[in-house]
Amino acid sequence: MDIIQCDDPTPVNYIERTAYYYSQLGFGNPYDWDHNTDVPFTKLKKPLDECVVAIVTTAAPFVARNGDQGPGAPYNADAKFYKVYCGETFTQPDLRISHIAIDRHNTSAEDQGSFFPLAALRQAAFDRRIGAVSQKFYGLPTNRSKRTTKSVDCKDLLERCLADGVDVAILVPNCPVCHQSVSIAARTLEAGGIPSVVTGCAKDIVERVGVSRFLFNDFPLGNSAGRPHDPQSQEIILSLALDLLEQAEGPNTTWQSPLKWIGKRDWKTYYSNPDLLSAGEINERKAQFEEGKEKAKALRIKMEK
Repeated sequence: MDIIQCDDPTPVNYIERTAYYYSQLGFGNPYDWDHNTDVPFTKLKKPLDECVVAIVTTAAPFVARNGDQGPGAPYNADAKFYKVYCGETFTQPDLRISHIAIDRHNTSAEDQGSFFPLAALRQAAFDRRIGAVSQKFYGLPTNRSKRTTKSVDCKDLLERCLADGVDVAILVPNCPVCHQSVSIAARTLEAGGIPSVVTGCAKDIVERVGVSRFLFNDFPLGNSAGRPHDPQSQEIILSLALDLLEQAEGPNTTWQSPLKWIGKRDWKTYYSNPDLLSAGEINERKAQFEEGKEKAKALRIKMEK
């Protein structure tokens, strides 16, 4: 497998990288990512400065009993959620992304603004760039089951957004499967009459699923809303997403943010690269993955009862 060299402007191919990673860990057939050629597209029904704008996130609310979810936490299957949830936007929610496969080698999830753009969206409302921030934000599960995502999660999300009077949705994924889930959700919202834009880091996955509008940020996973501890970058990305909402003339419209990652120059090389792991590390990661899968399965069964 060819590994992207440092400073290479080519986006990481997450589909290829994750397939190679899990094959080297000893797992079987690669994951079958969703793929569509037809893409629904809904134009803005009114000026953006009159629109109620909502955030859709794959981040999870902090629950103390669910173990380590703090900055730098290892993968934590106990923190996963399996149903769409809503949270209030008039306060600052405590959201975490320890339950998903962010790029832990290059980011620690210390700054919520890098993966949940509520502060930037509030500023846009203050500046009268948008009409208002929706009273609620929406949490979307990261489901490997495409069937469940389409028939259950996205249906639920659309119903909630319509009932709450949402005019526009900004969807912010984190891990590779998150990018698939929010892309499917964006398609569902568009088909249901709600214009949307995905801001994300996994270009190959989002474009394979097929969305109306996509703002690509070439950052490590876990930073789809901007660089951590850099509110200016977060406001720039949010502003570009709003521009894209207004200016896209049809589906499959991708823009790339001009912002560059400030951090390790070789971050693309290290994400899920089994060639850089020892045999012992590979065995340890395989065991961790299997343990996490079993925990997630047990939690899902418990939640569905």
